[in-house]
Amino acid sequence: MPTVQDVLAVKGSKVHTTSLNASVLEATQKMNEHKIGSLIVMEGNEVAGIFTERDVLSRIVVAQRDPSTTSVADVMTKEVLCSRLDMDLEEVGALMKTHRCRHLPVCGDGGKLHGMISIGDINAYFTNNQAMHIEYLSEYIYGRV
Repeated sequence: MPTVQDVLAVKGSKVHTTSLNASVLEATQKMNEHKIGSLIVMEGNEVAGIFTERDVLSRIVVAQRDPSTTSVADVMTKEVLCSRLDMDLEEVGALMKTHRCRHLPVCGDGGKLHGMISIGDINAYFTNNQAMHIEYLSEYIYGRV
């Protein structure tokens, strides 16, 4: 079975982060700049939370808060689920579905941040592998292998 490590081997381990004291405006500008849907909020070397598009909508826009004066710490999701490198992709997908989240930081021993995985990454991995399997089986059926 494919694991989180297999996805990160293709995607890379780059993670975009922000700090607790960054303003929501700064964080959303960073998300727009990198065309991403979330940032890991760090406190030193520790994961303190995650800041997502959903946080912006539900805790800033709906609450009519000023993004330039509201800190990420005030509106981030504090309870962060993490994935391990050795987790099966189907297990991670089920975890995301159950908890209704689209992004999971990948953490190792001692809470070390190894990367980030999204539901889009999982779907892309399965789609690419499925296309390769279809092509291989087609070649096999028609005797071209």
